[in-house]
Amino acid sequence: MLSSELAALAGVTVRTLRHYHQIGLLPEPPRSAGGYRRYDVGHLVRLLRITRMAALGVPLSALPEVLDDPAAAEALLDELDRQAAAEVERLLARRAGIAALRRSGTPPDLAPEMSSWRTAPETEMPEDMARYEHHLLVLIGHLLGEGGAQEFAALFDGAQEALAAAAPLTTRFYDLGPHTPEQEVEALVDALVSHLEPVVAHLADAAPLDERGAALMDQLNEQTLRPVQHRVIRRVQQRLVGTGDA
Repeated sequence: MLSSELAALAGVTVRTLRHYHQIGLLPEPPRSAGGYRRYDVGHLVRLLRITRMAALGVPLSALPEVLDDPAAAEALLDELDRQAAAEVERLLARRAGIAALRRSGTPPDLAPEMSSWRTAPETEMPEDMARYEHHLLVLIGHLLGEGGAQEFAALFDGAQEALAAAAPLTTRFYDLGPHTPEQEVEALVDALVSHLEPVVAHLADAAPLDERGAALMDQLNEQTLRPVQHRVIRRVQQRLVGTGDA
């Protein structure tokens, strides 16, 4: 039979057939007087064995030994079973994560641990601020890592009441613009510091962001927020860590 016939019978492409020749998996028959390779049923059987084991996950590099050594095949099956079990665990964890996202209504690009940090959906929020909050939580979740995000979320749950009380201040922050009087800006900084001091104290046991993480957060604030909003966040941060006003 010709290479196209062999490939069709085995359910592979002629290109795959040639690749198996190149890596030594399938013996290459001599060419006929007309220049065509002529395959027989022996080639078909070996090709079927190759495709069957490849479908089980046997790497092509391991096939030459496995095809001709039953003992090697048994040992490889044990390893494939362990790999499959690990893959099942990963898939189950992925499904659990998807279910958690559905329950919380968290967007799929945000870690489920961060869902409790989001502003309540029923809260009126300007589109640009909603986008800023979302990007901020994506970045924080990455910087903290899975374990850190879970730890911080647990601590954060205990500070929800204090944060809820700051909702009017959040609205004032959203409204800040280039024409906001400096006196109003200063008053908002004072009020935010007053409200956030107990929250910061509650979260004192959480591992702080490293210098690079803090710099990335500041870059996001600078790129996304209005200049006056970025300035307010910096001044509140400076006050809360006790470095004084800037």
